[in-house]
Amino acid sequence: MRLSRYFLPILREVPKEAEIVSHRLMLRAGMIRQESAGIYAWLPLGKRVLDKICNVVREEQNRSGAIEILMPTIQSADLWRESGRYDDYGKEMLRIKDRHERDMLFGPTNEEMLTEIVRAYVKSYKDLPLNLYHIQWKFRDEVRPRFGVMRSREFLMKDAYSVDLDFESAVVAYNRMFVAYLRTFERLGLKAIPMVADTGPIGGNHSHEFIILASTGESQVFCHSDYLGMDTPGSDVDFQDPAALQTIVNRWTSLYAATEEKHDEAAFEAIPEGQRLSARGIEVGHIFYFGTKYSEPMNATVAGPDGVERPVHMGSYGIGPSRLAAAIIEASHDENGIIWPEAIAPFRVGLLNLKVGDAATDAACEAIYAELASRNIDVLYDDTDERPGSKFATADLIGLPWQIIVGPKGLANGMVELKRRADGTRETLPVAAALARITG
Repeated sequence: MRLSRYFLPILREVPKEAEIVSHRLMLRAGMIRQESAGIYAWLPLGKRVLDKICNVVREEQNRSGAIEILMPTIQSADLWRESGRYDDYGKEMLRIKDRHERDMLFGPTNEEMLTEIVRAYVKSYKDLPLNLYHIQWKFRDEVRPRFGVMRSREFLMKDAYSVDLDFESAVVAYNRMFVAYLRTFERLGLKAIPMVADTGPIGGNHSHEFIILASTGESQVFCHSDYLGMDTPGSDVDFQDPAALQTIVNRWTSLYAATEEKHDEAAFEAIPEGQRLSARGIEVGHIFYFGTKYSEPMNATVAGPDGVERPVHMGSYGIGPSRLAAAIIEASHDENGIIWPEAIAPFRVGLLNLKVGDAATDAACEAIYAELASRNIDVLYDDTDERPGSKFATADLIGLPWQIIVGPKGLANGMVELKRRADGTRETLPVAAALARITG
């Protein structure tokens, strides 16, 4: 993509309304624009990041055996009345009426709708286990939306729903998602710690929040410091092996880790002093097992091997891609801007032409641009007539993992400069060597 033809509305001034780093940097980098309280437009750079986060989430959900669907954003209030949540949910639910005066709502979550789908089509234990997920915009009317997309009213959510015959099978489904979440966050460049958590309005009796530690986190969390050094499962993990999954879950729940709502001071004090970790945390995922909480009142039953009808056991599993974009910035930035992990960077390479109009630099940049494109590497080519200092500042602000800097002096010797955004290291290399470093 040529920057001269791209829509990248960079802000040079720090927005006054932005309280935390991610909100400031997302506005300054032209990723988002606030349209009303807690509601944001995702501009081209932000949309590319959001799509790449969703791709990672989707790949790990598919790997675990979950199947993608797409449910409506607008739901019938009747479904929520069946479950008993319509009146209980509170003012966070946006309640509306259609032209026929039927009660509708903008979905904050999809347990009821998924249960309705299951009761329509799933009739036998032979149809189970089942895990259906979608990635969809949701709305919760937060009383005080703040921190940009970290706590917005409209947000993108990956929510998965497992359906099983009994408790034992449901535990296996829960463990699949637990392990899939560990892998997902690792691929996104995050060290996420699963912590015992409150179930909130979803309900249920088994729940973990996946928390990343950050000074701007919304809540206090408590855990054993050994979690920071634990290795996550590799891509070869067998999601069809319940014993292997249980072993992984056991390891990741063997040490103390809890959110503020579930904190046990005595258990925490039992940890050796040097290994106690109390910090601020950001929730990046939440998983629940809630058994028959929805299937019983909504009559979602299946016939077991003995022919007896019984309510299915269910769980739900959420990751917020829009929230993750901000969380990753909170965990990965410096004084100059964002530092994107390569897996979700909007472009992998920034190509900076320091003297647009010079025949040699123009030709070299065109050749590099074409070569990167032929290798399917996302590149943002700064072919504008801005000063070099401005180009450097923009490249650092938007946080692309690699910068290839092409200037007439270096090019006269057949060299370009290669900068790695993560650590700021710079090397002067021949063009071929710079390309090999990026692609290798």
